[in-house]
Amino acid sequence: MSLPARHAVEGDGSARRGLALALLAALFWATGGLAAKWLFTPLAGAAEGWPVPPLGIVIDPVVLAAARAVVAAAALWAGLALKAREHLRVRAKDLPFLTAFGVVGLALVHFSYFKTISLTNVATAILLEYMAPVLVLTVSSLAAPRGIGWRLPVAVALSVSGCALVVGALSGRLAVSFQGLAWGLASAVFFAAYTVMGRWGASRYTPWTLLAYGLAAAAAFWLVVLGPAPVFHALSDGPTAAAVVYIALASTILPFGAFLAALRLIPATEASVAATLEPVIAAVGAWVLLGERLDVWQILGGVLVLGGIVAAQEPGPGGREVPPAG
Repeated sequence: MSLPARHAVEGDGSARRGLALALLAALFWATGGLAAKWLFTPLAGAAEGWPVPPLGIVIDPVVLAAARAVVAAAALWAGLALKAREHLRVRAKDLPFLTAFGVVGLALVHFSYFKTISLTNVATAILLEYMAPVLVLTVSSLAAPRGIGWRLPVAVALSVSGCALVVGALSGRLAVSFQGLAWGLASAVFFAAYTVMGRWGASRYTPWTLLAYGLAAAAAFWLVVLGPAPVFHALSDGPTAAAVVYIALASTILPFGAFLAALRLIPATEASVAATLEPVIAAVGAWVLLGERLDVWQILGGVLVLGGIVAAQEPGPGGREVPPAG
């Protein structure tokens, strides 16, 4: 039986909003990453001929991940406590889930990503992390084997292949070692877990609730792993603290919040495919802002990623149902 016209329209509208939010998340992740690359790596930037960073800040990437989690958690909790306390109310029985969501989906994604970079390079780390849509599709297929169809596997194949080209898989930019491969695949597993857990949690809590408790758990994780000294030392310097605040807002609260909001409206696989636009935006941004070269394979990769996003959004024969939102 086909859906009533009103429900079909609502479903299409929800899907469009969900896609827009997922793409917005990819945009903020990419621009936040570019800002971090410019502000926090002046030596590497000078070697590659980038513009001189205005602040000249040097900070360990892992300390940056910890500091931005602490700042983002503090900012979001303060904002919600002042303006929307209802988002901070949760059931006690859900606290273990919310803690795991923050540690696995926020802290360990960044930890494994930076560990991969230390063992390989940025291009390899990005490619391995964005194997996550394959894992999300696998989980979705196991959960609903007759509800996947052909379009999502095609979309995942296009987007992952496009990512490989964008980060330079055919241009000799990858550096693979056994340990690097293991940590890179771990980052994909953690990002996939964040997506699947976020989809489950989005049916029970608002995006701001999930993000507030997730960031709190991530901040606690980093303070235990690193200790508070390096985090607060980084924040004691005015320019560094200002830059960390920007990164916490631009590449943490805004994109993670938008992505969680998207998961209330579209399936997890579609959202993860849309997120693969991040390296495409980052590559174009680096070309425009930092003068990095964009070769024909990267352009083709960007086209494939866009094709994957379009394929993921095409409704099946029965139309698109409105996902449950809680």
